Amino acid sequence: MTYEPIWGGIIAWYLFLAGLGGGAFITSAFLKWTKPEATTMRRIGHIVAPVAVCIGLVLLMFDAKAGFLNPLRFALLLSNFGSVMTWGVVFLAAFTIIALIVLVLDLMKKSVPNWLDIVGVVAGVCVAIYTGVLLGVCQTFPLWNNALLPILFLVSALSTGAAAVIAIGILVKPQEFNEIGLLKKTHYALPAIEILLVASLVFITAHTNQAGFNSIMNLIGGQWGAWFWIGFVIVGLLAPTIIETVTLFFSSPQFEEGATARWLSFASDAGVLVGGFLLRYLVIVAALPLTMVVPML
Repeated sequence: MTYEPIWGGIIAWYLFLAGLGGGAFITSAFLKWTKPEATTMRRIGHIVAPVAVCIGLVLLMFDAKAGFLNPLRFALLLSNFGSVMTWGVVFLAAFTIIALIVLVLDLMKKSVPNWLDIVGVVAGVCVAIYTGVLLGVCQTFPLWNNALLPILFLVSALSTGAAAVIAIGILVKPQEFNEIGLLKKTHYALPAIEILLVASLVFITAHTNQAGFNSIMNLIGGQWGAWFWIGFVIVGLLAPTIIETVTLFFSSPQFEEGATARWLSFASDAGVLVGGFLLRYLVIVAALPLTMVVPML
């Protein structure tokens, strides 16, 4: 008997874009506090954040179908604060409003108050964590119902958000890319943390029950095995880590500031973005539910 996933690519894109938006805003705030001269890259983060989240929300409404036919149904989610979906709407709405206000202030060349950046960072973290909690409340799926998943999605959101800002920054303002050493080194550590979290998630889920074991086998050795190892692990984690290790720690300052290093970093960040999407997609489609056995009377 085969199992058809209840969610697919659209929800994976929603989770990916929501996390990326939160991560991009956090990256922009990080640059403001550590490298305020990088105004263009900060603005890139301010643009990416609301745009990514809004596109993700449109995809969510499209997947829900009834969202376009009767948008007021989404407002009913605010009537139950015991629901994860309700808190998700609150976090997403608050983050989107804050991100848009910050973007308008930035485009008007007005100073963004520190308190607004801090509130936006907190909202961005909540949005990133929520994307993992949304799956985690489904207790019948051991791969989703794991306390590590929200943490993994948060780290991935920070990584993809920074990757998006850096990649666009390389194309738009390459000279600023050479001046954000602290962000590059911070971003470098995130894939390594992801590797540890993914390994822990796989090990714990595989030893939870039979459905958990089957989900992991489906992920790493079944029909999704090639996507997991080649797309996520190699392209999304190992290749970026190797590229950044060479450019940051084993190359001369002249090479690190040259065009070749920038394009290598761009390829690295593109790989991080591919891996970030595949992480969510594979977690969704590879998960298998617990089976219920009804004894014969």
